Amino acid sequence: MTTPPDVPPTLYWDDAPPPRRKRRLWPWIVSLGVVLVLFGGAAFAGEWLARDLVERGVRSALASELGVPADQAEVQVGGLVIPQLISGRFDEVRIEAQDVSLQGFTGDVEVTARGVPLTADGPLDSAEASVSLDQEQLRTLLSGVEGFPAESLGLSGTDVTMTVQLNVFGVAVPIGVGLTPSAAGGALVLTPASFTLAGATADAQGLRDQFGSVADAALQPWQVCIASSLPAGLTLTDVAVVDHQVVAQFDIASGILVDSTLRDSGVCG
Repeated sequence: MTTPPDVPPTLYWDDAPPPRRKRRLWPWIVSLGVVLVLFGGAAFAGEWLARDLVERGVRSALASELGVPADQAEVQVGGLVIPQLISGRFDEVRIEAQDVSLQGFTGDVEVTARGVPLTADGPLDSAEASVSLDQEQLRTLLSGVEGFPAESLGLSGTDVTMTVQLNVFGVAVPIGVGLTPSAAGGALVLTPASFTLAGATADAQGLRDQFGSVADAALQPWQVCIASSLPAGLTLTDVAVVDHQVVAQFDIASGILVDSTLRDSGVCG
């Protein structure tokens, strides 16, 4: 009897490929994070540098064109600066300057301009400005108005206040007057709105009945031209007492950067 040859048993799993080594994911995540951080840091540094250059450039222009010291002005460019430099136009630029000397008075100035061309060779989309005067600054402005008792000027609530001395048969009678500020034809107008006499409230007709034409000194409106102290491209639109300051609001003509006549001194109508 013939003995069958020894045949090793077949192992079906011997032909399968060797198991893959598991690769760890965290080193890739860390590497990607490092790259992103480095890229973000470079972009931030570039953005910071661009913003600094633009804002310093604006302050330098204010110093050379308007005499506003660079350290006296604060400039803010809205949004990311680099994309706006590429487009050649800034979305929004805000300028604040304290104690700016204008023609005849001093005040705090705020300007907001939108759609500002990089090379100042085109119109703005829109712009407005405000000039704020405290009590002393307003007193200086009104001291140039003939007959106005600037030394008695004050600010109370929403009114400008003053005291007028009525001369009645050689006796000075003090009348307290509350004046409401407004804008008209480029001028600041102060219109009498309330009166006090000997500590009591009075009205215009009562003063007229009691003092006759002598009461005109207390009843007349006062005005001072603001437009002549500012560029013609600024239109005075409103004046109000806000937080113990007189705040004048202006619209700025969109072509003020390209039309030199709009940068000349304005006039009152």
